[in-house]
Amino acid sequence: MELVNPGIGLIFWMALAFGLLLFILGKFVWPPVMRALREREQSIELALHEAVKAREEMKKLVFSNEQLMRQAEEERDALIKDARRVRESLIEEARQRANDEANRIIDNARERIHFEKMEAITELKNQIAHLSIEIAEKVLQKELSQPDKQKEFVQKSIDEMNLN
Repeated sequence: MELVNPGIGLIFWMALAFGLLLFILGKFVWPPVMRALREREQSIELALHEAVKAREEMKKLVFSNEQLMRQAEEERDALIKDARRVRESLIEEARQRANDEANRIIDNARERIHFEKMEAITELKNQIAHLSIEIAEKVLQKELSQPDKQKEFVQKSIDEMNLN
């Protein structure tokens, strides 16, 4: 039962050992531990500050990326618009050239048709004249096959010549 009723000597030596332990701990252990805790606190604060900076920079980068994306989209839209305008102008130019070529071909065809028509009319007139001459020859041969009709025809021709 000595443990329940400690003696004065035991309390003295325990208090002395505890005080010595507190002195040693206070002199050699607590300052490095406290310094390590402060350093750890500062490193955590620095890390938090760096994280906040990194977050802000990420926001700036995201904003910058969004601006770059918008600029890239605007440039893309401008390029597409220019390409469409160029395409339309090329199509219009090709259409105009095709229309000009078609009109030239149509004009040439009309000209050829006109010349062929005139040639056909001329040939038809020649054929009609040739047929008329043949018919007139046959009619005259038939009409002039008798001598009195020949004399009458010659007299009539002479009278007509005198009148003109």
